[in-house]
Amino acid sequence: MPNRFENKVAIVTGAGSGIGAATVRAFVGEGARVVAVDSVGEKVAETAAGLPDGAVTTITGDVAQPATMGEAVRTAVDTYGRLDVLVNNAGTFTSGDITEIEPEDWRRVIETDLSAVFYGTRAALPHLRETKGSIVSTSSVSGMSGDWRMSPYNAAKGGVSNFTRAAALDNGEHGVRVNAVAPGLIWTDMTQQQAQNEELKQAFAERIALGRGGQPEEVAAAILFLASDEASFITGAILPVDGGTTASNGQPPQA
Repeated sequence: MPNRFENKVAIVTGAGSGIGAATVRAFVGEGARVVAVDSVGEKVAETAAGLPDGAVTTITGDVAQPATMGEAVRTAVDTYGRLDVLVNNAGTFTSGDITEIEPEDWRRVIETDLSAVFYGTRAALPHLRETKGSIVSTSSVSGMSGDWRMSPYNAAKGGVSNFTRAAALDNGEHGVRVNAVAPGLIWTDMTQQQAQNEELKQAFAERIALGRGGQPEEVAAAILFLASDEASFITGAILPVDGGTTASNGQPPQA
């Protein structure tokens, strides 16, 4: 449905690549103006390149710092006059045995993947309550159940999912909807190491009902749906975008 976001303004974090970049392009394609936030200036500039003049304003900053999200909200309101959608998408990752993970790596993942969702939500809510807007955060199937050697990421994404539910309860009376997507294996910059390992790719494919990893544009489509008026009676939802990964109970295929 074209132009669902005509005259609407969105903030998208982690906008320099992958799901975030695809989401920026999708919003602009449907009429929105976007404040695109990323920690790497060159990458977020690449996202904005080629999009219509004035449609995207870029911010370079660390979403784990509350000031960055405050700046993003101020920029949206000062530049475009309003704020309708916040997409908390920025994320990072580390792995290893719990005894091997350094405290600074734990803090980095928790701050970027979870605390930044709180910072962005807190900064945006006064304006979203005025416009009866919505928030969509990027959780993960790793926030719905555990993985081997991924405890920081599991903890952060589990927090995103339950924070989403709590924020939905707190803001329904203000007309603000709060939801999350839970991607499975999506081919982004963060998953390129997996993309080079054919044995690992095959193992993933065997666990995914559709037999393949997803594309960032497929997650962006789900984000736009949840942010749109088509989802007007949906709040507090965690929508898997995982090709059927979470449809399985974990047992192997049986004859």
